[in-house]
Amino acid sequence: MFQTPSGGAGQGAAATESGLMSIGAVLNALRDEFPDITISKIRFLESEGLVEPRRTPAGYRKFSAHDVERLAQVLRMQRDHYLPLKVIREHLDAVERGEAVALPRVGRQRDGETVPESAEAPTVARIGRDELLATAGIDDQELKEWESYGLLAPLPDGAYDAEAVTVASLVVQLGRFGIEPRHLRVMKAAADREAGLVDQVVAPLKRHRNPQTRAHAEARTKELAGLAVKLHAALVQTALGVRLP
Repeated sequence: MFQTPSGGAGQGAAATESGLMSIGAVLNALRDEFPDITISKIRFLESEGLVEPRRTPAGYRKFSAHDVERLAQVLRMQRDHYLPLKVIREHLDAVERGEAVALPRVGRQRDGETVPESAEAPTVARIGRDELLATAGIDDQELKEWESYGLLAPLPDGAYDAEAVTVASLVVQLGRFGIEPRHLRVMKAAADREAGLVDQVVAPLKRHRNPQTRAHAEARTKELAGLAVKLHAALVQTALGVRLP
């Protein structure tokens, strides 16, 4: 839980006697856990209805301890579960109403169908461009650059597969080590080759007239994809001489 400032003499600009915090104080409170947080991101989350700070007569935002904790929950759900903001808002609102709701999980969209990661929780398959930009903390020009290297690609209607959030997050994290998007083309090329191999194996099942056989193709694709990812990770670790937890 986050603590609001005590309202001492040196904190008059950051908090009122009622314990409300300015947006700058909120930024400082969140920054330890979320170093990439910005005032613009907080304002964006407000505009999306994730938090509703009070306003002073002069129009300044004032956040309660509950507001700050809710922002932290939103940021954790973005970071740890890659959920779109609309889904996060609906989930938190349901929790605050006292409803027992499972945490949604993001599913992938393949050939117009949503393939869930788990049958135990609802899934989300798509994310809009503006929300992807806000979630990844990048601007439109950066996203266009990533698209030019094939790292991300919009769906026909301009939205993105929810897996794009995972890709964007990892590209940002690699960037902190000096690995630029153009350097990742080799990884994209390797992934395309691996996907092509899996598609080659399951193609006869996908073309089958029997619906059950075609459904089996989806399960087989997921199984082969999991094995390919594990093998890729093991080969990279072996090449680098490291073992990840």
